[in-house]
Amino acid sequence: MIRATIFAAALLVSAGSAFADEAIVGNWKTEAGDTAAITPCADSYCVTLKTGKYAGRQIGKMQGKGGSYTGELTDPSEDKTYSGSGAISGNSLKMTGCVLKIFCKSQTWKRL
Repeated sequence: MIRATIFAAALLVSAGSAFADEAIVGNWKTEAGDTAAITPCADSYCVTLKTGKYAGRQIGKMQGKGGSYTGELTDPSEDKTYSGSGAISGNSLKMTGCVLKIFCKSQTWKRL
């Protein structure tokens, strides 16, 4: 019984560290100058603004690995959600939101 508990705990720790090892996890400076935190949440990565007018608001949820992510992004000023993607290149994160995969806007965030 004790072995099973230790094994289960080890699996949980290793699953958590797999998320922590992803490049998207961390604090990012948006183009507007706000700070966004990207953290593991369930089987995704949640994007939450930490500073600025919309501080505390979750503005995205992404899935993926290896520097390439997809999901949804919300423009907090318009309260509209778009299909989104994120791509890591060094200390930069290019976030793109699209309507119908035709009309897209991108921002490049810098790692803090």
